[in-house]
Amino acid sequence: SLAHATEEELRGMGLGYRAKFIIETRNLLVESGGNDFLLNLRTQRDAEAVQEELIKFSGIGRKVADCVALFSLDQDDAIPVDVHVQHIASRDYDPTVLGEAKSITPTIYKRVGDLFRERFDSYPGWAHSLLFVAELPSFRGILPADMVREMDEWKEHEQRKKLEKKEASKKAKAK
Repeated sequence: SLAHATEEELRGMGLGYRAKFIIETRNLLVESGGNDFLLNLRTQRDAEAVQEELIKFSGIGRKVADCVALFSLDQDDAIPVDVHVQHIASRDYDPTVLGEAKSITPTIYKRVGDLFRERFDSYPGWAHSLLFVAELPSFRGILPADMVREMDEWKEHEQRKKLEKKEASKKAKAK
């Protein structure tokens, strides 16, 4: 069982570098109260507070914490944010959400989540999940044609912006 597994045993199961994180997470979970700790998180009504508790675990970042919170701890306001979700938020709600940043900072992460929470009063985490799944290629065939066209136009727009930025950077370096 995981309760008694060693890092070496987990590595032997093919978990590689993750074995260390699993052992550290298991140990901290036991120290934190185990099942009672998780059940307490499930009763919380503040998804941000739950996220803060979960990111204390080794190898757990904001996105994974929000996935655990949404899918396992009844935190319907948790919004797991990655670049795909940021693109949805930029395309559909606020094209300025990323600004000039090159990656998703904690401030941008929160802003993207807030866009979904503001838009969807009830169950914003699940609304986010449906929109995320709709972006997957396997679902394109069942989406309305105008939605697919809008998604493709946004993608082309974003690619043009990246290309223009890259060309401007090359010109600036050439001077």
